[in-house]
Amino acid sequence: MELFIALTIGVLIAAGLYRLLGGTKIDAIVGLILLSQGANLIILASGGLKHNAAALIGDDTQIHTLADPLPQALVLTAIVIGFGILAFLLSLLIRSQSK
Repeated sequence: MELFIALTIGVLIAAGLYRLLGGTKIDAIVGLILLSQGANLIILASGGLKHNAAALIGDDTQIHTLADPLPQALVLTAIVIGFGILAFLLSLLIRSQSK
């Protein structure tokens, strides 16, 4: 599982850099989106990859088997901020194309 996540992160960042260095404005926007998703995966993987691990503590839950909720919250916040930035960049792109 760790190898798959690492390869996915590498592909997202490589594709993001390739598109970011493209000549058009839409290439730069798509490149930034891919880079941000790669960064989100890095943050999520830093919290540990545990399959079906609980994020909440119950009565019979072992502390060492819990998933770390902080990277999940950071990634969720980054996704919401990324959507806002994407909407702003697309509106700027439309305004620059209409002139």
